[in-house]
Amino acid sequence: MAPIAFLAKSRPFVRLQNFKSISTFIHLQQEAQLAEPPAHAPPLPPNPASGSPRYNENWRNPTSAYSAGDGALIPVGLGFLQHTQGARIQMLSQSLDSHSLMNQFADWMTSQRWEDMKQLFEFWIRSLDVNGKPNKPDVNLYNHYLRANLMIGSSAGELLDLVAQMDDYGISPNTASYNLVLKAMQKAGETVAAEKLIERMIQTGKEYKESLPDEESYDLIIVMLLSKNQIDAALKYIDLTLKSGYMLSMKAFVDCVQSCVSNGRLETLVSIIERCKKMDQNKSLCPPWRVCNYIADIAMQSDNGELTYYALEFMAKWIAQGERARPPVLLAADEGLVVSAIGTAGRIGHSKLLDGSWAVLKRSLRQKKLPNPESYLGKIYAHANLGNLQKAFSTLHEFETAYGNSSNEDADDLFSPFYSLNPLVMACSKNGFATLDSVYYQLENLSHANPPYKSVAALNCVILGCANIWDVDRAYQTFNAIDSSFGLTPNVHSYNALIYAFGKLSKRDEAVKVFEHFVGLGLKPNSTTYTLLIDAHLIKRDPKAALSVVDEMIHAGYEPSKKMLKKIRRRCVREMDFDSDAKVESFARQLKIRLGTESRRDVLFNLQYVTDYA
Repeated sequence: MAPIAFLAKSRPFVRLQNFKSISTFIHLQQEAQLAEPPAHAPPLPPNPASGSPRYNENWRNPTSAYSAGDGALIPVGLGFLQHTQGARIQMLSQSLDSHSLMNQFADWMTSQRWEDMKQLFEFWIRSLDVNGKPNKPDVNLYNHYLRANLMIGSSAGELLDLVAQMDDYGISPNTASYNLVLKAMQKAGETVAAEKLIERMIQTGKEYKESLPDEESYDLIIVMLLSKNQIDAALKYIDLTLKSGYMLSMKAFVDCVQSCVSNGRLETLVSIIERCKKMDQNKSLCPPWRVCNYIADIAMQSDNGELTYYALEFMAKWIAQGERARPPVLLAADEGLVVSAIGTAGRIGHSKLLDGSWAVLKRSLRQKKLPNPESYLGKIYAHANLGNLQKAFSTLHEFETAYGNSSNEDADDLFSPFYSLNPLVMACSKNGFATLDSVYYQLENLSHANPPYKSVAALNCVILGCANIWDVDRAYQTFNAIDSSFGLTPNVHSYNALIYAFGKLSKRDEAVKVFEHFVGLGLKPNSTTYTLLIDAHLIKRDPKAALSVVDEMIHAGYEPSKKMLKKIRRRCVREMDFDSDAKVESFARQLKIRLGTESRRDVLFNLQYVTDYA
């Protein structure tokens, strides 16, 4: 009964009529009254973020705020974000205009803070300016953003995507924008894509001049193609570089040299140099001194006269530039290199290279030193091969003036018509007696000139030239003219040439008389004299007389050569002179010369010819 009494007491004592209470039970439903909209409501102002590619990433979009991480544009000062590096950059981006941002980029570029530059730009374009509108970059700001991406290692494809996004901001990529992409392609070695990009720049540049390829653009594609040995494709862009009025960079030219040399395309390298020389902007092109020497060395190995000439021309520019410098830098071409160039000019008949080589040599010596004898001999050889006998004898005159009175032991050999001056002898006897007579008459006329030019060495060349054409009469008359017409004294080379002329026509006795004559005059025979006498005896098939000359030669202090002893032994075998053969072997053992056998030669002499055919 107690619970019932309690419930009875809890009931209300007073009941009010028409009283309604609020309840959450289902059977007590309530309906809200909707406010009616005004008939003519004013429109909202335009969205300040309209037209921005970052609209969906604006700070008013909460989804972007959550997905951005440290880059979310939530006020940092309210404590929602920690003060990280990204948050500090975000705060900085909200306080910069385009000019201040450019200055900030310039400051960070010196310290190479590329990642911070990238973040600052991305925060900045998500922010609003003082007018409440999204920040809009210009092409220069965007190029800084591209450079930051390039420096942190973005690929060429990623950079191309960023370039494509420039249209969203109403800006067009210029040449610098494309050059940054080309640099990424160069790192990756994407030559095909780079060529397509250059062609795109050329096509776009027809309407928008700011996107035409510049000197850097062509330099990047040329170096890239040369690194892949695509010389023909690189040559196409070299032509475009020159036609556009740009200068070929030194790196591109050096790479071109290396690529052409590696692939044996020296003529292509010559054509590139010639094209550069035709343009005013590239006339001053001059590769480093080391590269000049390298080009000259490679060109001479291939007997390429034009390329050798251009290499020496580059060296001459360096020498002149060093002399004009203050303090002067005195550069000098290696004389051995110049002598090789002169020899190349003589081999291939390149007169321009010969004149250029000699000019570089004289410029390098600066009149403080005479050229070496090898330089003069190389020039005589070159002029003789070119058929310019007048310049050859003129060089001989300079040679005699410089070294004619030398006290060196080898001075006589410098003017030997058998060795050092033999190219001049061969040139004199090339067309027979007509050339020899012409040279003789010119020398005779020069002997009466003012000042007179008289040269025993030149007359010796004529005597030996007459001997070469088997004309002993002209040789003898020229020999007599040395004293009678020119008033000079024959030297040992004169007598050697006359001995050779008699010996060649099997006139051994006359050759021996010439030898005895000049020995009686007190002249000392040289090794060539004994060699010519031995040959004269062997022509007469007299090995014993030849061996007697060998004996005299040894006593005079000269050693017979291996070739000479083998010739004597061969004649002994054919004449069946076994005693002389044994003496030859004795000389060989005495001089420690290993003669070897004549088995290969004996096979030819012991062949048995038959008329029967298998």
